[in-house]
Amino acid sequence: MTDDTDYIPPRVWTWDKASGGTFASINRPIAGPTHEKALPVGRHPLQLYSLGTPNGQKVTIMLEELLALGHAGAEYDAWLIRIGEGDQFGSGFVDINPNSKIPALMDRSGGAPVRVFESGAILLYLAEKFDAFLPKEQPARAETLSWLFWQMGSAPFLGGGFGHFYAYAPTKLEYPINRYAMEVKRQLDVLDRRLAENEFVAGAEYTIADMAIWPWYGGLVKGWQYGAAEFLSVQDYRNVLRWADQVFARPAVRRGRKVNRTSGALSDQLHERHDASDFDTKTQDRITDAP
Repeated sequence: MTDDTDYIPPRVWTWDKASGGTFASINRPIAGPTHEKALPVGRHPLQLYSLGTPNGQKVTIMLEELLALGHAGAEYDAWLIRIGEGDQFGSGFVDINPNSKIPALMDRSGGAPVRVFESGAILLYLAEKFDAFLPKEQPARAETLSWLFWQMGSAPFLGGGFGHFYAYAPTKLEYPINRYAMEVKRQLDVLDRRLAENEFVAGAEYTIADMAIWPWYGGLVKGWQYGAAEFLSVQDYRNVLRWADQVFARPAVRRGRKVNRTSGALSDQLHERHDASDFDTKTQDRITDAP
């Protein structure tokens, strides 16, 4: 197995040129804001600043599921953060998430605003706030949290590893693509074996574990991620496919997947969400077709 070029690392790495690839313009080895920009604030208790990537979809699915259960306090404004344009490095966003990653949430329902960042932390925060989608009793609670954190630890191999080298890197290299394809298929096998014996990932009930895992691995087997379904032979993971279809059949999941999306069918793109009626009036196909 060989790559086109051999790279010999220097004794000390320095940032002296762009790395290349899809996200080269926003990659940098330092934290902090690059520009001053305050974030907008809407009228609802929860203010979400995000993009409709798999990580962003986790939270909008959770919020739509909470609203479907009748939790009026879960009403939210979803503001679009265009990471390709560096919105995540604005001063207002960095104040909420020092790590400059979407999604980020501000809860203004109490006396003092509460910031929450990292998608898994947001799911756990909302589950505890509204007492929903997270079992109270053991061992079901531990099982749910274990699978939630399985996703948080596993998805970087799928996105930052496989997805980057297969779809976004400036050069296709055999070694990293093989390395991460092997790991992604192992993860799919973990899920497939689990779902062979359980209706949902954490057991018999739909939980935040499903909401965390579905946008990444459900999207992968449904052919939405990286154009890699054939390459990874996703049809072999029949239990994951069954579960992916079952979760996608939920109306709240379909709504949540549309929020802050900027790609795909125009009817599936709701760039900002400030009211439930926006799904019927403000998707991009309706805005584009408006006189």
